[in-house]
Amino acid sequence: MDLLQAAKETLEIEAHALNLAKESLDDSFLEAIQSIYDTKGKLIITGVGKSGLVGAKMAATFASTGTPSFFLHPTEALHGDLGMIGKEDTLLAISYSGESEELSKILPHIKRVGITLIGMSASKNSTLGRHSDIFIPIKIHKEACPLGVAPTTSTTLTMALGDALAVALMYKRDFKQEDFASFHPGGSLGKKLFIKVKDIMQTENLPIIDEKASLKNAIFVMNEGKMGNVLIVDEQEKLKAILSDGDLRRSLAQEEFDLSLPAILYATKDPYRLTDTQTLASKALEEIENKKIQLLPVTDKEAKVIGTLHIHDLINAGIKGSVKK
Repeated sequence: MDLLQAAKETLEIEAHALNLAKESLDDSFLEAIQSIYDTKGKLIITGVGKSGLVGAKMAATFASTGTPSFFLHPTEALHGDLGMIGKEDTLLAISYSGESEELSKILPHIKRVGITLIGMSASKNSTLGRHSDIFIPIKIHKEACPLGVAPTTSTTLTMALGDALAVALMYKRDFKQEDFASFHPGGSLGKKLFIKVKDIMQTENLPIIDEKASLKNAIFVMNEGKMGNVLIVDEQEKLKAILSDGDLRRSLAQEEFDLSLPAILYATKDPYRLTDTQTLASKALEEIENKKIQLLPVTDKEAKVIGTLHIHDLINAGIKGSVKK
């Protein structure tokens, strides 16, 4: 068989199962959403084999989107970890056949605890189906595997149903970007929403010269500072101008170019500056990109320089621009 065609047929079979599931969602799915939403403890997900792998992924998705959740392997549960299940928890059990031996063994114990059991399997008449308080069917026409034995379509559908539950709960909880970022402070979104200018700006060994300093001196300070820019201040240490490497290159074309002249003659006067160190670093990066500059000076209300923000510092910190609302 043509391999590309086999791949296409796999996707078609799995897409067909997803579309059928979409059309067949009913009140039991809404009941599962409400039950998880009302859970005062945690959502515990369990399953064996491929279902267990899918369950672990589902638990991670729930946990990062506002629903406290963890995965519990049935075998570990039988050997002591049942103690991890509390009376305020909800259990979501996954088994396509509904007859997984390890899972079936813990079901009576789950019922004894008295928590809500949400079951996901192909048949409500299975052992899992009969024990379930809420049942979500995993209905497929066939596995994409040509032998009809390897879990393919069934695991794809199970994972998609888990995603559907998680997303629906996000809407129900009014879960926002800020909430997601609070669970992922080290991720790109977390950095966009939490890292501020004060957390990343440079405050020591800044390339600063006074307004009377010569262009020659400015070049020396620029080289030492390694920022490609020099900040020029007046006698009150207030920012007056910035000499960039671009300004320096353009000055070379001027007939009156003279290294002994004051650097401010060749600099950009009244440069854009930032005065609020609580500004998000992502917003500062957006300003840098919009104004096509490399260095953003940070000053106090009186225009005295207190730090600098270089585009390289922002990029190295993983800042990628402001969050769009």
